[in-house]
Amino acid sequence: MQKKFLTNLVLVLVLNALVKPFYIIGIDAEILKQVEASDPGSYGEYFSLLGVTFILNIFLDLGITNYNTRNIAQNNNLLKKHFSGILALRGILSVGYMLLIICSSFFLGYSEHQFEILAILAVNQILVSFILYFRSNLAGLLLFKQDSLVSILDRVLLISICSALLWGGLTDQHFKIEWFIYAQTFSYALTAVIAFLLVLRRTGKIKFTFDRDFSWMIIKKSWPYALLIFLMMANYKADGVMLERMLPNGSEEAAVYARGYRFFEALNMVGYLFAGLLLPIFSKLLKQNESIQQILYFSLKLMLAFSITCGFIGFFFQEDIIHWRFDSFGDELINASLSFGMLMIGFIFITTTYIFGTLLTANGNLKSLNIVISIGVVLNIGLNLYLIPEKGAYGAAIASMITQGFTASLQVYLAFRILKIKVEWNQFTRIIVFAVLIIPTVYYSQLLELSWSINLLISLLISTLVAFSTGMVSIKGIVKILKE
Repeated sequence: MQKKFLTNLVLVLVLNALVKPFYIIGIDAEILKQVEASDPGSYGEYFSLLGVTFILNIFLDLGITNYNTRNIAQNNNLLKKHFSGILALRGILSVGYMLLIICSSFFLGYSEHQFEILAILAVNQILVSFILYFRSNLAGLLLFKQDSLVSILDRVLLISICSALLWGGLTDQHFKIEWFIYAQTFSYALTAVIAFLLVLRRTGKIKFTFDRDFSWMIIKKSWPYALLIFLMMANYKADGVMLERMLPNGSEEAAVYARGYRFFEALNMVGYLFAGLLLPIFSKLLKQNESIQQILYFSLKLMLAFSITCGFIGFFFQEDIIHWRFDSFGDELINASLSFGMLMIGFIFITTTYIFGTLLTANGNLKSLNIVISIGVVLNIGLNLYLIPEKGAYGAAIASMITQGFTASLQVYLAFRILKIKVEWNQFTRIIVFAVLIIPTVYYSQLLELSWSINLLISLLISTLVAFSTGMVSIKGIVKILKE
């Protein structure tokens, strides 16, 4: 199982490393830069409205995707039986989601223009939810190669369309945020169709019928996953919405926050991919009463080697990175850099939750996990209410970092207590030693009298050597798994 995890992890990371970082840092960040130059605040408005569609996503998915991944991984034979029924249920949930979006727009006092953007973004979320459901079936069947290709298809299409609009000379007008949103709609729609056809090859002919009893059974089993998704989205996306709604210059401040968030989100893709691979693997191992000890520590060390390195590089090189990508100066540069640096520290905690939160989910400990995340949501909103009026985007980033550190600690504690995982102190010693060595390495690297990019490469190279020398990444271990 470790071999399957590792080989598919390499495939997923290579595909996504080629596509998604370029999309987020290249395309999305360039759109932010151009749109804010011609129409200040419009990207921040988009960023906030997108956050609303994510938070309300609970009523669109109801936890069906995560439940289905775990269920199909443990019971492959249920795919044909459940596919058409869940598909019909998702269609009904999509209608309810759109009605909720309409009601929320009135409650939050959005203008007519903001409502129009929100409605299109909601349609995009519906398309994404169908893509994720189709992918959950592929992941549940451990068809990681097909899942990996689908996972990047929408981004490849978006890169092609937006590149033509940004640099292809197709128009003399300044890039508009609406163009970006419509490009998303087309890309998501085409990807959804292709993903559907891939799953259809496994299910054969299907009949679209709505079964009330079956739908209610699925909802009852998946609602804890729905609550978990809602709470996680509230934790991740509430800051952007609160920034835009609470401050007089909220759209501009949200755009400042989004500058650092783009880099954070690009790196966060790796943690998300880890979780996507680990959920079905953890689920299968637990179902078969096999030990998860090796795969847990193996994935934890890999993930932390990556996140600790990137987290402190982002923190110490914060101004250089933001200035390089967005040509920011003065107060704007300082504010965006400070929030970015704090987000990158929080990134270390978030990647920890991707490991242990996924393990708790695979084991079915949704109640405990939801309690932890609920506490985190209350803490996050409270901190945002206190910090945003005084510190703006930087305050939101501080709130996020504290919240993620708190919830990560609780999830680690719960996982070890509930699953009775053996504490391997030699593994934790490696992690601590690695972190202790990385912090001064990156700090002193950025003080070298060379260009900042050379300093960054030096710190990255030394960090990689430290990862191998401390055993965070083991060549022998990887070779052993590949030989099995």
